[in-house]
Amino acid sequence: MINPAKIEEIAKQISSNMPQGVKNLAETFEARTKQAIQSKLSEMDFVSREEFDIQSKVLIRTREKLVELEEKVAQLEAQLADQHTDAQE
Repeated sequence: MINPAKIEEIAKQISSNMPQGVKNLAETFEARTKQAIQSKLSEMDFVSREEFDIQSKVLIRTREKLVELEEKVAQLEAQLADQHTDAQE
């Protein structure tokens, strides 16, 4: 099996032995890539994890309330049906 620590060591050796111009180019490329990605992500309409979690909790409470209301409506309908049946007799 390949040792990840050994791979990391080899990568560091290669990086440290690269000419400075190549290092600078790589750093510039990395910085510009990060900048471009951040720019595009900021243009998208994403919500934060915190906002998502808050809205999920609101949705759960809303669903619970809906179930309660559906049960109450069913009870009221049953009461009305009973009253209607009693009135006909």
